[in-house]
Amino acid sequence: MNYNYLLYFSVLAETEHYTQAAARLGISQPSLSSAIHNLENELGGAKLFEKVGRNIRLTDHGRFYQQKVDAALKELHSASLILRNSKDDAPIVIRLGVVSGTLSSAAADIIAKYIEENKRIRLQITESSAENLMSLLRQEKLDMAIVDSTSRDPSFHFRILGKRSFYIALPKSHPLAEKEIIYPEEIFQLPQVVFNYDLGNSFKEWATGSPSDENVVCQVDTAQSALDMVAAGVGIAFIPDSCVREHENIRYILLDNWHQALYMCILYDKWLEPSIWQFRENVMNAIRSSFPQK
Repeated sequence: MNYNYLLYFSVLAETEHYTQAAARLGISQPSLSSAIHNLENELGGAKLFEKVGRNIRLTDHGRFYQQKVDAALKELHSASLILRNSKDDAPIVIRLGVVSGTLSSAAADIIAKYIEENKRIRLQITESSAENLMSLLRQEKLDMAIVDSTSRDPSFHFRILGKRSFYIALPKSHPLAEKEIIYPEEIFQLPQVVFNYDLGNSFKEWATGSPSDENVVCQVDTAQSALDMVAAGVGIAFIPDSCVREHENIRYILLDNWHQALYMCILYDKWLEPSIWQFRENVMNAIRSSFPQK
C-alpha cells in the first residue's frame, strides 16, 4: 500500500474538495485524482467518494476507511517523532548466526559484557547450518554469521577464526566406549545422530575425501539435541570440543587428528553501525582465543 495514497486520501476526505486538497498537498489535481483512482483499485474497486453536483463526499466505505487511515497515519506520525527525538537511544538489534558449538563460555562472557556496557544492544542469535546461515545473510536477515564452511559466492567475505577438534559421543554401553581414540573410518557405518545439515551430510567427505554414505538415523538442529539422542541410545554423534558436557550416560572419545575451521562471514559492502562492527570484532577475538589455530 502506497503511503502517499493514504495521505492524499486523508486530506481529500477531510476537505471533500479536490482543488483544496491538491493545493494543501502541493500536487496537481490530476495527480490527486489518479492517486485516489489507484487506491480504489487496490481496495478491490471500492468507491471512497461520490459526486454531489460539482462537489464530492465520502461514501459509507469512505467514512469507514477514513477512520482507519487517520488512526494509522497518527500512529506513524507518533512513531516518527519518537524516533526523531530519541534516535540516539533507539535499540540496536544485532542479528548473529552461528553453527552449533561455536559460542564457547569465553565468547558468551564477552557477549554478555558487551551488552552490559552497551544498553542499546539487543542480540538475536540464530543457530543453524552454514548453508542456511549464508542464505539468511544473502537475504540480509543476519548481520554476520560464524560458519564452518566457505562459499565461492563473491558477495561473501570470510575471516578464519581458528580450528576446533571433534569428539565422538556414544552411549557408555557402546562396544567402542573403552577406546581412547577413534579413527573416522571406524564409525561411518554406525547409526548416527547429526546436527547442522552440512556436518551430517559431508563429514565423511571432509575427513576422507570419499563420498558420504553415512548411516544417519536422526537429524536435529543443535548439538545439545544430538547429545540427548545419544544418551537415549539412538546412535553416536560427532560433537565439537566446545559442546562436550559431562553426562552419566555418554562417553566422549577424541576423533583422531581431525579439525574443522571456523569463519566469520559477512556480506561485502554491507554497512554496519559502528557498535555492530565493534561487537563483531569482540566476538571474533573471543572465539579465536577459544579455538586457536592448530
